[in-house]
Amino acid sequence: MKTESVTRRPVLRWSWFGLVPFFGYVAIFFILPTAVIAYSAFRVSGEGGASAFSGANMTTALSGPYLDALWNSTKMSLVSALIAAVLGVVLAYAVATSRGGMLPRLVSTSAAVLANFGGLPLAFLFVAAIGNAGVLTSFVQQRLGLSLRDDLGLDLYSQSGVQFVYLYFLIPLMVLVITPALEGLRPEWREASDGLGAHGWQYWRYVAGPALLPHFLGSLALLFCTSFSSYATAEALTNGTLAITPLRIDSALSGNVLAGQENLGAALALSMIVVVVPLTLLYQLMQRRSSRWLQ
Repeated sequence: MKTESVTRRPVLRWSWFGLVPFFGYVAIFFILPTAVIAYSAFRVSGEGGASAFSGANMTTALSGPYLDALWNSTKMSLVSALIAAVLGVVLAYAVATSRGGMLPRLVSTSAAVLANFGGLPLAFLFVAAIGNAGVLTSFVQQRLGLSLRDDLGLDLYSQSGVQFVYLYFLIPLMVLVITPALEGLRPEWREASDGLGAHGWQYWRYVAGPALLPHFLGSLALLFCTSFSSYATAEALTNGTLAITPLRIDSALSGNVLAGQENLGAALALSMIVVVVPLTLLYQLMQRRSSRWLQ
């Protein structure tokens, strides 16, 4: 019997070349700016324009009013993320369990649009509606004799007002990221739970809740990061007077308080990166863990 030896030639894989634009984009617009920020955060200017490495900027960024701004940003983002996560889950569950074909598509399309609607247009939208001379403000005051700010406590230009506006894009974002997880709950799990005599809350406590918890925590981290890094809406509504870190960075870079504070602005930005990066990794980890059950 004749044996034929087959020699396989090494196959040159060209498919990885498709990732070159992605890695180039990440390197230019993420890694390089992050490296520049980290470098600038530890540089201080001395006499005669000379600069040297020092931790003075980080010390300033983590003390006094700058530390208060960082803590205020954290609390404000956490409250906004929690409210948006709870309301988003309720809305997403209503959509996922609805029998109509039009409602899920309408909500999904609207959520995709509203989740990316922010900045100055969003601030203008709310000012036109419930600002001091807004349409709804004037209507309620003329028809009902009530003031949205004094009688109902809705002050658009305060911290709570900015949090209220943030919910406009955070809730749709939560609907987008949690809906696939809700749709991944298998009907067999509910049937098995009912067959074993479990009540509704027991199904959510021991079956659906643990399966959804990693995805919920990951989504919560994503909402926190989105709120934590938002800038334009707060700037437009409060004229930069709100004590949060993004507005402090703007003041440092523009020289509104003191000139030559660019490195302090880099230190403030580095403190935000230190907060956001672990949460981003947590989001990826939770997404991977939940996909084992819900795919």
